[in-house]
Amino acid sequence: MSSNTIYQFNVHKISGEEISLSDYKNKVLLVVNTASECGFTPQLKDLVALKNEFAGQDFEILSFPSNDFGGQEPLEGDAIAAFCENYGANFPIFEKIRVRGSYADPLYKFFADKKQNGKLSSVPRWNFHKFLVNRAGEVTDFYYPFTSPTVSKIKKKINKLLAADH
Repeated sequence: MSSNTIYQFNVHKISGEEISLSDYKNKVLLVVNTASECGFTPQLKDLVALKNEFAGQDFEILSFPSNDFGGQEPLEGDAIAAFCENYGANFPIFEKIRVRGSYADPLYKFFADKKQNGKLSSVPRWNFHKFLVNRAGEVTDFYYPFTSPTVSKIKKKINKLLAADH
C-alpha cells in the first residue's frame, strides 16, 4: 500500500469501531473537519445535499468532528451523532479528533505534510476545511471553510475524479 495515500490510516467511527480508510478504496472522498457550534455548521446541510447529488456513484463524505477551533465542538460520541442526524447526515461520522498542531491525528498530519502526501500542505485554519481525495486515496485538493461544499468548482472536481479510470 502506497505511503502517500490515506489508505494507510485507521480511524474510529463515532461508535468507537476502528476501521481502515482502505475500506473506501476506489471512492472519491471529501474529508471535512466539522463542529456543532460553528458559524459554518449549516454546511452540514450542504454536505447532505452534495452526498445526495452524487448518490449511487463512488463518492463519500467523511466527517471528523474537532474541538480545535474556539471550543466549537463541545459534544462527544452519541451526542455528536444525534446532532448531525438533525441535519440529516447521510455520511460516516468519526470520533472527535485533533486536526492541527503536534497532537493532530495522523490523518491530518498527513494532509499537512507535502512530503507525506506528495501533493500539498494544508492545515485547517477553522472548522469545515475540506480535503478532496481521489479513487487511489491520494489527496488532490483542499478548500477553505468559507467555501460551500456545493459550489461548482468542488462539484466539477468530484465529477472529474469520478470519471477518471480506476
